[in-house]
Amino acid sequence: MLSVGILVFDDVEILDFSGPYEVFSTAARVHGRSNGNHAAANLFQCFLVAPSMRPVRARGGLKVLPDCVLLPSAELDVLLVPGGDVSAILNDDAVIDWIAAQSLGAVITASVCTGAFLLAKAGLLDGLDVTTHWEDQDDLQAGFPALSVKRDVAWVDCGKVVTSGGISAGVDMSLHLVERLAGPELAAATARQMEYRWLQ
Repeated sequence: MLSVGILVFDDVEILDFSGPYEVFSTAARVHGRSNGNHAAANLFQCFLVAPSMRPVRARGGLKVLPDCVLLPSAELDVLLVPGGDVSAILNDDAVIDWIAAQSLGAVITASVCTGAFLLAKAGLLDGLDVTTHWEDQDDLQAGFPALSVKRDVAWVDCGKVVTSGGISAGVDMSLHLVERLAGPELAAATARQMEYRWLQ
């Protein structure tokens, strides 16, 4: 089983975290169904991680209850950092330090939209090609000149670190991650189950 931890925080963009959550949870369901629904067939365990165990108020006012607080290092296989209004969380040193520490043991650390700013501040994007929401690409490049922003792409895969464009691009990237971790057949079956037109 692969653990997928998705960071949530106040003013997080709803689809930035719920889209990837849907992809990984659907992939787990599709995989389990094709393997007799045995416990051993469980592929992904997806959960929400927050700085504290209180409801997070996402953009638009949606309240979300996290599953756990910031975990010790090396407990996640995949760390996914969504975006939204990151101006407050970007200055939370405990969260930034946690992202940096967690990435050391994770197979993949990924961001959606302005979550790339959090990865950049954690020092994970230096020297890499990255992307983010089109509206924030200039600010990301100016704020972190050691990275190289790529435009007009849904995601950029640099191996251990993967970044995606804004909002719905996180769904495309997450399907790509399912493809990397579990194969193209499951990724295609997941997109079909979701009735999603996957931009590959």
